[in-house]
Amino acid sequence: MRDPALDDRPGYRRRFRVAPGEGWVRSELEDDYHHMRVTLRHAGGVITAVEPEMVRAPWTTCPGAIARLEQTFTGAALSEAPLGRNAEKATNCTHLHDLATLAATHALDRAPLTYDILTEDPIDGRRRIELRRNGEPVMHWVEQDGRLVEPAAAAGLTLLQLKPYIESLDAEGQEQARILRWGAVVAHGRAIPLENQSDATRMPPTCFTFQPETKLKARRVGEIRDFSGGGEQPLEPRRSAPKEASPAS
Repeated sequence: MRDPALDDRPGYRRRFRVAPGEGWVRSELEDDYHHMRVTLRHAGGVITAVEPEMVRAPWTTCPGAIARLEQTFTGAALSEAPLGRNAEKATNCTHLHDLATLAATHALDRAPLTYDILTEDPIDGRRRIELRRNGEPVMHWVEQDGRLVEPAAAAGLTLLQLKPYIESLDAEGQEQARILRWGAVVAHGRAIPLENQSDATRMPPTCFTFQPETKLKARRVGEIRDFSGGGEQPLEPRRSAPKEASPAS
């Protein structure tokens, strides 16, 4: 059941949109910190070209991941891209990698697809987390003090302990749970002061920017947007010009 109160609660929002075409598919995401898209061109079930774009990214080094994504997915079979490239995710921009994976999975669909993540800011350690597919709710989680209390099958687990639960779901459920989990993790950034999340050298090597050879030169940049409160929504035309942030020192 859709939780209408989430639409009005302050919190994190992320939208994925996938548009398939003849011989191509484009996936795009926008949230508080990111706006990126990936176009895959394909023929005979094989990815022939990868075209990533970074409209808004949080680190000066993020654009360097474009070439890495091209290397990772060009020449891959559409059928193997969702799973066969996961070992290389940590050396990619994880968001571009997710977009390429989502695009490959839905490359042969006949209609566009939209996923929306709504995560409220915690109240007394409790937060609600919802995923909607084409506007309809498909997953609803409740977290208390960092551990899920709903769904019952995942009760007591943290977001980073969900792998066995996710693997117990069918293919569609796995896709949706992975999307929701990662969005819920990124949403924690709303509660962390910017100065405490602007030193890449303190981060584990979980993405392209945080690799040892890259993190030393990474600087925090980029606009942070708040889509909660019923105003502007991700991937919709802007009502006002953006205010550019200065690189963090």
